[in-house]
Amino acid sequence: MNRLSKLTVYIMLVISVLVAFVMPVSANEAINEKLGVPIVVYGGNLTEDQKAKTKELLEVKDSDMVEEYVVTGEDLDKYIGGNPKSRMFSSAKITMEEEGKGLNVSIVTPENITEVTSEMYANALLTAGVENATVIVASPVKVTGHSALTGIYKAYDAEGVELDKERMELANEELTLATDLVKDSGLTSEQVSELITQIKQAIAEQNPASIEDIEKIVKEQLDKLEITLSEEDRQLLIDLFDKMRNLDIDFGQVKEQLNDIATKVQDKIEDLLADEGFWDNIGNFFKQLFEAIGNFFKNLFG
Repeated sequence: MNRLSKLTVYIMLVISVLVAFVMPVSANEAINEKLGVPIVVYGGNLTEDQKAKTKELLEVKDSDMVEEYVVTGEDLDKYIGGNPKSRMFSSAKITMEEEGKGLNVSIVTPENITEVTSEMYANALLTAGVENATVIVASPVKVTGHSALTGIYKAYDAEGVELDKERMELANEELTLATDLVKDSGLTSEQVSELITQIKQAIAEQNPASIEDIEKIVKEQLDKLEITLSEEDRQLLIDLFDKMRNLDIDFGQVKEQLNDIATKVQDKIEDLLADEGFWDNIGNFFKQLFEAIGNFFKNLFG
């Protein structure tokens, strides 16, 4: 080997070492050859700028390290029978996990997902049959968050994992009921998530055989959590969980994941109660209430 060849080999070795030192492969970027790369599903109505922002939010640094899809209104119709003309902005990144890892859902833009919480997503996904995954949801604009479920369903379908259509539709019904209860009944999202999780846990333990059993479980959990619902809302809950019973959804198989959801909800409730601002708001409410009553009688007799 002449001097020029030796010099060339030496330079190549030095460059290889420098590249390995300057650009190490992160453990987070390593491809799981068994489960595959993460799947990212973008809302079909995102502009190019919004999509670029969403990539940042979902920490998609290299498109070659993920599988990318777009979710549209047609997908909403396909998976849950929704409006095919719906505008889709919510996006999600799904990383399949090993058996036993559980289902972990986080929302990186909670200020833009106005109705659905991470616990609501997790509960609905368990109903749909999604287990052992890490899911991140984001939106660069304010949305209710309902369309993210469809994107997740599309991700599983694209990867050859078949989810039951009836369970997907029921999961969407569950999510809609959960958000409606927050809007209409005066309950917090934490209370609704806790209620739904507790009912599922009771179903897993008691294995109800009839609608009467479901009615009993719902009543017991409402009493336990000291929640009062209208007869209409109570019946909606009973009907929802009776459908789950008829579909023979086995929540016993995901008991640990339900426990995880319950723990996260309890932690949020404790954080809320420990928040001085929360109690200040309550104090201000009653202060304003008593001032209004006082002014009423003052004007009445003045």
